[in-house]
Amino acid sequence: MSKVRLVDIAEKVGVSTVTVHNALTGQKGVSEKLREQILQAADALGYEHHKKVKTSEERMEDFQKIGVLIAENYLGNHTTYYWKLYQELALAATEKQCYTTIETLKRDERGQMQHLPQMVVQNKIEGLIIIGEIDRRYIKRLQEALTMPIVFLDFYDRELAQDAVIADNFYGMYQMTEVLFERGFDEIGFIGSIYATSSIMDRYFGYVKAMTMHKKNIHPEWVIEDRDAQGIVEFTLPKRLPKAFVCNCDLVAGMLINKLNARGLKVPEDISVVGFDNFLYPGYADMKITTYEINTKAMVQVAIKKLMKQFKNPNSGRGLEIVSGHVVMKNSVRR
Repeated sequence: MSKVRLVDIAEKVGVSTVTVHNALTGQKGVSEKLREQILQAADALGYEHHKKVKTSEERMEDFQKIGVLIAENYLGNHTTYYWKLYQELALAATEKQCYTTIETLKRDERGQMQHLPQMVVQNKIEGLIIIGEIDRRYIKRLQEALTMPIVFLDFYDRELAQDAVIADNFYGMYQMTEVLFERGFDEIGFIGSIYATSSIMDRYFGYVKAMTMHKKNIHPEWVIEDRDAQGIVEFTLPKRLPKAFVCNCDLVAGMLINKLNARGLKVPEDISVVGFDNFLYPGYADMKITTYEINTKAMVQVAIKKLMKQFKNPNSGRGLEIVSGHVVMKNSVRR
């Protein structure tokens, strides 16, 4: 009896030999129905050397299961930057033979986080990535309750959240403030609630470094809080304004431009504005804000890499990694 070839199977099913090869070796791009037809044809012809192909459910079992936790206050109408971060993470995870499941961390009527994530309670995941800053008491409770690896994305705490990946918030905002000094501005304000998150605090101190290097005073009335304890973004401008503002994110920069327009002031003709993150928020037209682009693709790649290292060795992949971005010059700074 002659040896059965791939072309024989292809002719029987009516497909190309490439499709037969992909089906027999478990490659992507072949539907489950067609894959089953090809397997049946191979068996009928006596093709005995193909690999056993797993079903979609069996192949999914081979994937590492990563849980993603995001506090609900980061998923409001404006803060969709975190949705973008999760989408980048989910895509990168698939490429690494992992899949993700997301859960929102909610607060009770007292504003506290009480319950462990259901994906943890039901033992559905092997590792956890937490996006955004959350309550430190809750982090401690998670760490006491879990034995699985945890990586923090966009948040770092020296004592509790050490296995972390963050953007270069400090030097990024230092560079954005330097952009204004290079254009001749020396009256510069900062908008951002310094104690709201460690990211905003780092960006504030980047601004402080640039102001200090240029021996310029920081006027308290020009350091403006931009959100409440629940993370709702809103702020009020003082009567007297500086010639330029550094904003802790592009959402705040966009809101600032609208507030200045309401006063009859134009950007950049009257006041220059820079932001941070280079994310276009829904509901805001593209205002062409000069900003610092956070490299979200690189951040999620590093987070997954750290987690996968810990899957293999719990003592590896640990520590803080800072991912640099770059300045993006647009039209919100007067030349």
